[in-house]
Amino acid sequence: MKTERAVEGVEVIKVHRGNRVIAIIDLILRIVAIFGTLASAVAMGTTDETLPFFTQFIRFKARYDDIPTLRVFVIVNATVCGYLVLSLAISIFHILRSRAAKTRALLIFLDSIMLAALSAGASAAAAIVYLAHKGNASANWFAICQQFQNFCERISGSLIGSFGASLILILLILLSAIALCRL
Repeated sequence: MKTERAVEGVEVIKVHRGNRVIAIIDLILRIVAIFGTLASAVAMGTTDETLPFFTQFIRFKARYDDIPTLRVFVIVNATVCGYLVLSLAISIFHILRSRAAKTRALLIFLDSIMLAALSAGASAAAAIVYLAHKGNASANWFAICQQFQNFCERISGSLIGSFGASLILILLILLSAIALCRL
């Protein structure tokens, strides 16, 4: 009987240490996702380019807020970034108390909502960026990236951070589910 209890005690200690390691990885991934969403929002939000036409008085401007989809992209990235900053407190709590089950379930739920919002905003923005690069001849939408190269480079780059943060949110959901199953 004593050997069985000793073995069970060792297994419980290993589960606690494993969940603590998962909580530390969770914290690091959240910080990386914060930087990804913040960089995406800032890169898109500060994107504009002006091209002179034949004279100095007529100019063409390309700004992110001319297209509502890109405005939504900035708002969604800023919202997810704010959520990730607030969720750092719960992530630190999980490092201190590795057996907290209700907060892990709450994080799975909230992370799933943020993943849905972030992937929807990034996918819609990706469609606009595709049109900016390739255009659509049947709809008479011309590609603008030949003229506005800096604008297109920045909006394309901001998509990378957003899709990277989406991948990290998927990993966070999986890590929380694994930790919850191990309790």
